[in-house]
Amino acid sequence: MSEDAFLNGISQPTKRPIAQAILKGSPQFPEVNGTVQFFQMGQAVLVMAEVFGLPDGKVRPCQQPVFAFHIHEGGSCSGNRMDYFANAKNHYNPGGCMHPFHAGDMPPLFGVQGYAFMQFLTDRFTVREVLGKTVIVHEGVDDFTTQPSGNAGAKIACGVIERLRN
Repeated sequence: MSEDAFLNGISQPTKRPIAQAILKGSPQFPEVNGTVQFFQMGQAVLVMAEVFGLPDGKVRPCQQPVFAFHIHEGGSCSGNRMDYFANAKNHYNPGGCMHPFHAGDMPPLFGVQGYAFMQFLTDRFTVREVLGKTVIVHEGVDDFTTQPSGNAGAKIACGVIERLRN
């Protein structure tokens, strides 16, 4: 596909996001909070994440503060004492693909003194397809190999993707 053909399939983002998830930390990480916004851009989606209160390098000495970041298929950020966000369920994977090719597999968040900001473009899903699903930030790094979810560790923050009113 030529660059022109690709760019013709992607328009400017809507002025406002169509949907967003408000992230809240687990009881072990109550300081984690942020937003993940979703903009439909023609056949692609622009995802913009801003997260505060992430563990900084002091919690995990000699390790980069990198956090796995996924859309999960469940519609609730509730759970139990073993997994506070158990009802977020598994990675969003309508195509039955191997990890890291799930529709909900997203690039990791790179923390800087507890803060992370990221924007990326994807055509793995539309905004409409992920409404009601959950966004999860994991404690660890996604290794992009281990099945079924990249050995990313505990879920430390969760938010439900909801349509915004214009």
